[in-house]
Amino acid sequence: MRMVSRCKRTARLAVTALLAALGGASIAHAAPSSARLRAAPPREDFSKAEVHVLPVQGNVYMLVGAGGNITVQVGTDGVLLVDTGFAQMSDKVLAAVRTLSGGPIRYIINTHVHPDHTGGNEAIAKAGSTIAGGNVVGNIGASAGDQAQIIAFQTVLDRMAEPSGGQPAAPESAWPTETYTTPERKLFFNGEGIVMIHIPAAHTDGDTMVFFRRSDVVSAGDIFVTDSYPVVDLARGGNIEGIIAGLNRIIQIAIPADEQEGGTLVIPGHGRLCDVADVVWYQEMVTIIRDRIKDMIGRGMTLAQVKAARPTRDYDPRYGSTQGFWTTDKFVEAVYRSLKH
Repeated sequence: MRMVSRCKRTARLAVTALLAALGGASIAHAAPSSARLRAAPPREDFSKAEVHVLPVQGNVYMLVGAGGNITVQVGTDGVLLVDTGFAQMSDKVLAAVRTLSGGPIRYIINTHVHPDHTGGNEAIAKAGSTIAGGNVVGNIGASAGDQAQIIAFQTVLDRMAEPSGGQPAAPESAWPTETYTTPERKLFFNGEGIVMIHIPAAHTDGDTMVFFRRSDVVSAGDIFVTDSYPVVDLARGGNIEGIIAGLNRIIQIAIPADEQEGGTLVIPGHGRLCDVADVVWYQEMVTIIRDRIKDMIGRGMTLAQVKAARPTRDYDPRYGSTQGFWTTDKFVEAVYRSLKH
């Protein structure tokens, strides 16, 4: 049985590699490459972009094509979204959500601060409404009662309100309305326990992954992607060690089904729908590259020497890039600087 599982896994990886070589298309991810979507595309591209709906399992769905992948949970209590995509795609995201449920949008959870995941906060939150607790009388304020509640780790609010590098602040109505600073925050919605898990200093310093316990789905944000090397945002507190810690946490949570296929499903920040075997493959790749660069640093090699040694060479055909916002050189530099500090 173990040999059968290994053969199935090898065959699937071969198919994935072939699809990637043909342009990244897959059955589970028909949207444009996320390497093109993380930075805002030209204005005309938004009008052409489409949002695709993919059933995951339980009452959880995945929306692709709006920027970062969006997770949608639906049920009798209403709608919960993990991330909201680019602002310019909000109408299309809302239209896609309405194909799944006519109920009110109650919650938005942001996995981190980047605009391809938070840009739609303002418009999508305004389309929803908050569930108010007991003993509420009178007007509790437009941001508290007339829109969906936006939940994120505290540093997401800090960076949206006072961004660094001279960037303008996000509109106040797009800010999280509830934050947390503990390792986890829990919510029960649509008959399902939902756990928000903070991973310190990973993709950024405000990363949250979301575990839907009954549906058995993990929404990973950009801690886990399938179409590039991990994006380590050093300027916003990211670190390669945190990326690996986040991948390890997903592996701890996830339980594979028979022959290591299926079971807990994982929605990456960008790329196709995955199971735990895909996360293990990615974690091993990142750990190997981290260890290679760490060894080079220990031998006194400079950044230029490390880049020249090409510590990613055997993974570049699958994850590497020489153009776009996140090249292989930028990844190697981010790992190097993470390990030097």
